[in-house]
Amino acid sequence: MVKSKIDLETIVGASDHTKHPIRKFLWFVVGVLLLAVIWYGWSGSIKPTQNIYTSDAAKISDIMVTVSATGTVEPTNAVNISSELSGIISSVAVDFNESVKKGQILATLNTANLEASIEQSKATLIAQKAQVSNANATQEETLAVYESNQRLEMGGVVSSEALLSAKLAYVRAQSAVRIANANVLVAEANLQLDKVNLNKAYIYSSLDGVVLGRDVVVGQTVVSSQAPTLFTLAEDLTKMELQVYINEADIGLVKVGNEASFSVEAYQDRDYPAEISELRLSPETIDGVVSYEAILTIDNSDLSLLPGMTASADITVKHIKQVIAVPNAALRYAPPATQEADTSGGSSGLLSMFMGGGGPQGGGERQQVKTEADGEKTIYILKDQQAVAVIVETGLSDGVVTQILKGDVSAGDLIITDMETSQ
Repeated sequence: MVKSKIDLETIVGASDHTKHPIRKFLWFVVGVLLLAVIWYGWSGSIKPTQNIYTSDAAKISDIMVTVSATGTVEPTNAVNISSELSGIISSVAVDFNESVKKGQILATLNTANLEASIEQSKATLIAQKAQVSNANATQEETLAVYESNQRLEMGGVVSSEALLSAKLAYVRAQSAVRIANANVLVAEANLQLDKVNLNKAYIYSSLDGVVLGRDVVVGQTVVSSQAPTLFTLAEDLTKMELQVYINEADIGLVKVGNEASFSVEAYQDRDYPAEISELRLSPETIDGVVSYEAILTIDNSDLSLLPGMTASADITVKHIKQVIAVPNAALRYAPPATQEADTSGGSSGLLSMFMGGGGPQGGGERQQVKTEADGEKTIYILKDQQAVAVIVETGLSDGVVTQILKGDVSAGDLIITDMETSQ
């Protein structure tokens, strides 16, 4: 009886051990089916991703490469007028903005002292001329005595010492004549100098033009050693020049003869034509940046431009016409590095849900712009709503569009410049 009980327990234990793996397998199948149902519902609720491209058409275009610079409008020829003499201003004949002619009197110094000096010099000249007459008379007198003593010395009437004395007196008289003549020349020169100084008391215009500045009033004392500027004159305001400073990084592109256009604050909607007439070699350091001055000629026939106006200029350094051009944004665009979901089997999609694959939608970081070894670049053309990569060689750029030298790009092709992803 005891043996039978043991056999029964053994049989029952064996039966439980056999059922346990089957139970696990059934639970596994149920779990897989449940996950499949969840996956199906989750994937069905998510819309597929869609790439929305921003594009711009390639065009046949003119490209101008320009260099920008700022400067001021200045007269072609402007001069500062000062006084060569010291004195007190007795009159001022012109004012701001008045037109003047070459040789016209602008202002006058007090001439009383100068006129007195002229009269004194005239009197001195008269006195010196009188000295010449006196010296000539003395010379004739001593010559007569000398000749008389020569005859008397031959007759033994006059000693040789008396003859020598008469001779020396005549020589001294000759010298006195020469000195008197020299003094006359000095007096004449002094008189001329006084006349010149009197003329300098009248401050004249040195050119035909207009008065830009006047810094003098009646009664003002002028000190010539300080060289004060009394008037500023501009020769011809119908022909002006624009003085601009060009950065050293751009100076190699700029040449004499380059055309340019510029605008001023007073007429912001108007562009003035200009042309580079001179590039100065002397460098100027402004705020730590080395620049070079360029002079541009301007036609100011309508007198709309005034001296000192600030101008912003665009200098055309290169100009090409009718070339294929694409937006610069296309050269900066690169598609995202995406990994497409594998839809050939459901297990991979199911696994991706648990492994952080983002489900059935793609995604990724933006790639870097591709640049080939020889400097060629890759752009993307939109064809049938698909991005097609095209390798191109680029040329000039004006900052907005870039010339295409080589590559399968035609006018009208939609060039991708950006992309967004939506669901």
